[in-house]
Amino acid sequence: MTRPKALPNEVLSDLSVSAATKLQCYRHLGIYFKQSAKSLEQQIAKEARFYGALIRLQQNWKVKRQRVAAPASGNEGFTIDLFDNSLYDSAPVSRPSSLSTIRIDHDSAGMLAINLPPNSCRSFRFGFLGVQSGDSSKQCSKVKNSCSPRPSKEAKESVNDDECVREKHSLLREVHQAIFYEQVFDIVNREAFKQSLGVNVTGIRENYLQLGIGLGISIFLSLIPSNQGDLSVDSWVNQNVESGILPLDSHDGVKLAEEKDDILRKSGGYPNPLTYEIYLQQVFHEYLYGRAKNKPISTGTRVSGPPTKDGSGLLGHFCLSLAHRIFSNKVHVELENAVCGVPYLHLVSHPTWHSRTSSWTVFLKVPQSILHAESNSRTAETAKSHFRTNVVVNDDCIHVEGEGTPNVVGLFKGRSEDMSSMNKYDCDLADLPVIILQQVASQVIRWLHEEALMVGIKANRDFLSLSFELDQGETVSLVAHVDPEDMRGCISWWLVMEDGFAAERKLSIDISDDASDYKKFLGHLSLDVLYSTLMDLVSLCGGGSH
Repeated sequence: MTRPKALPNEVLSDLSVSAATKLQCYRHLGIYFKQSAKSLEQQIAKEARFYGALIRLQQNWKVKRQRVAAPASGNEGFTIDLFDNSLYDSAPVSRPSSLSTIRIDHDSAGMLAINLPPNSCRSFRFGFLGVQSGDSSKQCSKVKNSCSPRPSKEAKESVNDDECVREKHSLLREVHQAIFYEQVFDIVNREAFKQSLGVNVTGIRENYLQLGIGLGISIFLSLIPSNQGDLSVDSWVNQNVESGILPLDSHDGVKLAEEKDDILRKSGGYPNPLTYEIYLQQVFHEYLYGRAKNKPISTGTRVSGPPTKDGSGLLGHFCLSLAHRIFSNKVHVELENAVCGVPYLHLVSHPTWHSRTSSWTVFLKVPQSILHAESNSRTAETAKSHFRTNVVVNDDCIHVEGEGTPNVVGLFKGRSEDMSSMNKYDCDLADLPVIILQQVASQVIRWLHEEALMVGIKANRDFLSLSFELDQGETVSLVAHVDPEDMRGCISWWLVMEDGFAAERKLSIDISDDASDYKKFLGHLSLDVLYSTLMDLVSLCGGGSH
């Protein structure tokens, strides 16, 4: 049967249905294209944001890409390489760090993201055993305990790309710094077990090292997770100190070190730990990167000096520098106490530009009032108006050099050129105050002796006394007595009179001995009063007839 021919209205109806169907399809296709275009636009914006940040980071960091067949979502195979081949080629570092390669990902907003494992970054900590950490150490830990990823507060807000790039750049710098801390700690561990001057290992544990540096002083070095707070950091260090694995023969040394630490802590003898933490990092930074670039070690560094000149090694040089600083602080305290006990003394510290050398000058200057009085009374050559005593400490050795004091040869020969020469001494810390005070008292005696000679009075000079002969053959002596423990003044003066038969006993006068014919305590005199006393003795001796 043939199909009946469709009526015009039926044909029109079929065309209308077909057109409506096609129109509906076109509408759905337009919606799909529109949604795809919007999604593609967002994807392009995210990619542009990611690659824009990556290009900016590439200006300062080494960016690499590993081609993968099917990359995971948010991972394009980009990494940041913090591995320095030159360090490992020159063999100062034994093993690379686990943080040498940092993976780069996308975050939900399409921004570049750096995800680090928890507790992967560690900060360096240096301190003295048995000494509580000060505010400076806590402030240091607050500054550098930020190596973990930042909180997501910026993601909730619309943070611009510049701030995100700066944040990632700062995070990479902290990771790079954590790698350097690991390198320093690794080299210190290897240096500690070598035969080195001034270093003795007294305790060891994972990420913790305890060293004895002489003088009964113990230090510790450790790597601490960067995301710990101050309280947890201190408890972590204390836990390592208590549970550190010590050699069998080191317990007595540690106990003695803790006892001496208490004494030093009470006297304020310890330097700032942060100062020497920075110094230790500077020494090994110069060793690592100076050696990698074929530069001589310690070139252009005034602070450290040549660390291997005496064969002590890097760590030995650092420990000797630290021990010297603690010892020089004790010397400084003794010098200050001695100078404070004498009103006409001044203490001047000198920079030495070497970490194991310290220098001071004890300066004695005659007041201007006495000099003006001398210039009004005479126009001839005046006596020496200032004297210096230099104190130099090399490591733990004290050297004293003073001018204006007689030596033994000069005393017996009676020659002024020998009596005015420079004297040099090597002493220990216990004898330093007495030697300095005797040196100053002898300089005062020299000044009074020159003043007496200028007015025509014959006087005999000893190390701590100045003697005048009277008309009746008697001898009157102005004698200095030093006592560093005297709270009223460290230098006191006595007037001692003897007859002519006791002149040979003059060199051995004892202030506390009552066997002398006559003596009188003058007190702790200033230079003005001493000059007046000298003029009285000059008048007593005849005013220039001798």
